[in-house]
Amino acid sequence: MKIKHLASALALFATPAMASASAVMHRDPGCGCCEKWAAQVKAALGRTIKTVDDSNRAALQTRLGITPPLRSCHTAIIDGMAFEGHVPIADVKRFLATKPRGATGLAVGGMPLGSPGMEVPGQNPQRFNVYMFGASGQTVYARH
Repeated sequence: MKIKHLASALALFATPAMASASAVMHRDPGCGCCEKWAAQVKAALGRTIKTVDDSNRAALQTRLGITPPLRSCHTAIIDGMAFEGHVPIADVKRFLATKPRGATGLAVGGMPLGSPGMEVPGQNPQRFNVYMFGASGQTVYARH
């Protein structure tokens, strides 16, 4: 009983910085668009993004259940969930808020022009899908 009250008391004093856990982004070594995506996550979620240059991300992607068609240049882990590639930040926020049953992450395969981190002034963005994946399989989560 005392532990329950102690936890409640500590929660009252938690600062926003304490509540915002950091995120880790594994990327192809030297990839610049990954940093642009990470900056958008940091701005929108208030998260510190640790960047890890990872020349063997395929092993991580396999372990996380990210199939080859869903793979991109970076894999981020935020709140224990995986975000592969240039997933729009609004989709990241919605997914983290709802944590759909049977899902372990979202992915945007490839590097679609106009997706977060892949914006090019004067170029029309490509249409792309965000896929949800996990134990329940793969399904379209959002269309952009």
